[in-house]
Amino acid sequence: MCALSTISCQSKPADKTATAVATSTGTPAAAAATTSGKIDNAAVMARKQVPVVCYHQIRDWKPTDSKGAKDYIVQIAAFKEHIKMLADSGYHTILPDQLYAYLTTGAPLPKKPIMLTFDDTDLDQFTIANPTLKKYGFKAVYFVMTVSLGRPHYMTADMVKQLSDEGNVIGSHTWDHHRVDKYSHNAELKIIGKNGKVTTRPVDDWVTQIDKPTKKLEEITGKKIDYFAYPFGIWKKPVLPEFQKKGFKIAFQLADKRDPDYPLMTVRRILDSGYWSTKTFSNSVRNSF
Repeated sequence: MCALSTISCQSKPADKTATAVATSTGTPAAAAATTSGKIDNAAVMARKQVPVVCYHQIRDWKPTDSKGAKDYIVQIAAFKEHIKMLADSGYHTILPDQLYAYLTTGAPLPKKPIMLTFDDTDLDQFTIANPTLKKYGFKAVYFVMTVSLGRPHYMTADMVKQLSDEGNVIGSHTWDHHRVDKYSHNAELKIIGKNGKVTTRPVDDWVTQIDKPTKKLEEITGKKIDYFAYPFGIWKKPVLPEFQKKGFKIAFQLADKRDPDYPLMTVRRILDSGYWSTKTFSNSVRNSF
């Protein structure tokens, strides 16, 4: 689920342009981080992309689930089959620090690297996905939407802390899943009083949606939060410098083309669709990056 009551993330065709000049993940290309510390974006773009998979809900379908919603709900048996396939096929899960080092310096990765990510804090990610991943020694990244913490069908702060303590990575995913391209430093919040009177007060969307939730996750985990996932996978170029200024190392989208000027702020993912067979999922992992 992408918001508290609706599922509306998007996955678009894979970015094939960068992979045409990609190098092997096991062969360091020109260092992307120069001696001055500045990132060489062309070098980042030239590296072979690592498969990154995005999940939302892991549960069986209900009669009330819409056709579109089912794309984002991977049924329990299918999820377990997909993860088993990855293990049987020799994939090794990596975490964002490894991906960042690879993209910026050409640091080596394990054979057949893959990153598994989970958005929106759904409870089934803790009760079903995490035990399944543990079975194969896999780790994952959980992008937490803080407004949902402790609500029915969502994880608690203690669960998030446990995931972090077990070696998974917690990432920021806003307070309540508003699109980042709509943010303003000078927004107005409308407040309706008991008497029906409407008043307004100034708010900074960037503080509400990014700064405060990220700080809360740092307080929960006791660790710095370096990674972010865009709600709905949506971003626009004007917001990318803002995420860099806030110190995020990588920001994850879905399957749009990467921005060559900000490749670390537009790292691609694909959805594991609720409609996919294990074979289709395997083919998508191999061919989408």
